[in-house]
This record gives sequence, structure tokens and C-alpha cells, in this order.
Amino acid sequence: MRNLAFAVLLMFASGAAATDRTAPLRQSFDLQVPAVPAPVRIEGASVLVYELHLSNFSGEPLQLLGVEARDAERGAPLANYAGDALVRRFDRLAAVQGSDARTLEPGQRGVLYLELALPAGAPLPRRLDHRIHYAPAGSGAAVEVVGGDTPVAQAATLMLGPPVSGGPWIAIHHPDWPRGHRRVIYTVDGRARIPGRYAIDWVKLDAQGGSADGDPDLVANAYGYGAPVLAVADATVVAVRDDVTETARVSEHGKQALGDATGNYLALDLGDGRYAFYEHLKPGSVRVAPGQRVRRGEVVAALGFTGDSTGPHLHFHVADRASPLGAEGVAYEFQRFRVLGSYPDLSKLGKAPWTPPQAGQRLTREHERPAPNTIVEFND
Repeated sequence: MRNLAFAVLLMFASGAAATDRTAPLRQSFDLQVPAVPAPVRIEGASVLVYELHLSNFSGEPLQLLGVEARDAERGAPLANYAGDALVRRFDRLAAVQGSDARTLEPGQRGVLYLELALPAGAPLPRRLDHRIHYAPAGSGAAVEVVGGDTPVAQAATLMLGPPVSGGPWIAIHHPDWPRGHRRVIYTVDGRARIPGRYAIDWVKLDAQGGSADGDPDLVANAYGYGAPVLAVADATVVAVRDDVTETARVSEHGKQALGDATGNYLALDLGDGRYAFYEHLKPGSVRVAPGQRVRRGEVVAALGFTGDSTGPHLHFHVADRASPLGAEGVAYEFQRFRVLGSYPDLSKLGKAPWTPPQAGQRLTREHERPAPNTIVEFND
């Protein structure tokens, strides 16, 4: 099967057609893109962040061998995934432990998490589709199916002010983390959604990369604890919760019920069907009420340690409904920030200084989203 996967990769590279037009019709995958991808700029490149859902509607196991994401109108490949690159992006729902990471049983669904970085200067595709290569159980031949057609949002990306001020702040997020916000699906109201598709956890650091002054188990010692949380735009407050208590120590904080995962939070209506969410706020710190208008840069609350959190930080994301879990995360960018460095290995956070920017790297970023685990400061 390894040789078959390699052959599929060669077919992708050469653009050779793999479909046997004389082969009989067969049942295979239902391919769906639930949330329309929208471009977001990261380190100068336009990136399309979205998911392809594959459901096995056949009566036999199907092994995924390769996926090609394409510009549907031009038929031009934008990205190819096979082997380990495919496995890293693929998550099988209700998978049996120890089973093949690329095989879907009859009736099983898998989700492929995609981040397509478009070449500099390349036009934004208007539609995407996907060419799938797979092998039925017991078969030595690859089979092809094309589907997962989706439009690409052409509207301008939402541009925001900072949710916190000054720095250094680390923007904690990464698309490869199995339980990171990017890959957590909620089905609280009859539909599967990813509210945290573009979520960032903001943690304040010192110059050496430490996150606390003294014992890090004491919540109040965290550098970011109590820091002002700012309105990212002129907006209307639509939801507030400020009744969740905190523990004095991180180690005393247990797992939270799903309905309490946000802790104290507030939501702002940004207009055009988009809502900004601030979560894990300090008890008693929320300064606004539903229906109140706020101005960009206005202090609305303070960073805390409530809800489902592993340490004091601000969780921030934007979604398409005024529901913390029952909404799809939507793209946004920040007006301006300055890059101080990054943590290529997040396990070094708090143990070693961050990696400084490379020589010649552009430090002041405008109209962008911070790359994973970037250290930034806001002076806006």
C-alpha cells in the first residue's frame, strides 16, 4: 500500500489522469465543505483555512491515499497531500484505536483540515474542488473521485484593533494541534461547527519568555492576569457572563462542564453578521452590558482564569453567530502589530527565551493575522 501511495503522489506531480473510464461505477465518499473558505493574510501570504468532510457511503472500508485541492474553474492544483502530510491533517471521527489512520469504515466520517497558502501575486480562486484518490478494501488499484466544490469568499477580511495592549504577548495557536481550537468541532444545536477556527489564546510574557512573576501556579502571579481587555472595533455588546468564580491556584482548577467552558465572557456585534468573543475573563471585571455601544480601544473587561483554561490568558475569536459554541469561526486580521520573535517549539515557552526574528524579516505587520506562536506587541 505504501507503493500505491507513492504512485498516487507521482500522479499528482505529473498531472496524469488516474480514472479508469472503463471501470464500473462504485459507491465512495460524500465530500462536503461546510464553511466557505475566506482568505486571511499570514506573513504576507493569502491563506485559505477550511475543512473537507469525507463520509464513506460504501459498504466497505476505503483507504485515503491522496488529496489534491484545486482551482475548480481552471482545474489547476493548489496543494497535494499524501503520506504523512495527509495523516497530519486528517481526523477520523469515532475512530477505533490502532486502526489505519487513513481508512474510513462504512458510515464513518473523516475531516481533512486544510490551510492553502496561495503563491504571491496569484489571483484568488473563485471556487475550489478536490480530487481524491483512495483504495477500496482488498484492492490494489487506486480509484479517483472529484467533489467538495465550494465557493471562496471574495469579501474584504474583517480588520480589527488589538484585543490587548502593549506586550510582549504570544499568539498561541497552531493548525496541527489535534485538540487545538482549529480542530475542535461542537454540535450543540444540530449542526457541526468550529467556532475557534481562527481563535488565538493571548498570554503575556517577560523579556525571557516567562509567563509569571514567581510561582506560576498562583493565578495572580501571571503577567497577563488582570490586564485590560479592549474592544477591537466600534460595536454593540450582545452577550455578557460575569458570574463564574476563579481558583487561586492553577492546579486547583478542574475540568469544566461544556456550558461553562467559556468562563466569564462577552460578545460584541461587529456588524455584517460577525461577532467578537472574549473568554476566560476575570470575575467582576466586565464593564459593559448587553445593548451598550463601545468604541474601538475601550476597556471592556480584564484578563482572567475562568472556564476551561490551563492558565490565565485571553481567548479571542470571531464567529458568524452570537453563540460561543454554536457558530462558525470567521477570518479576521489586525490593523497593525510588531513581531518580536516566535516559539517554533511551544514546549520551550516559559523555559527559554523566544527565537528572535530572522535578519531582514519585516517586523511591523499591517492587515495580517499573527503566525502560530508569534511574539508580538501592540502600540495601536
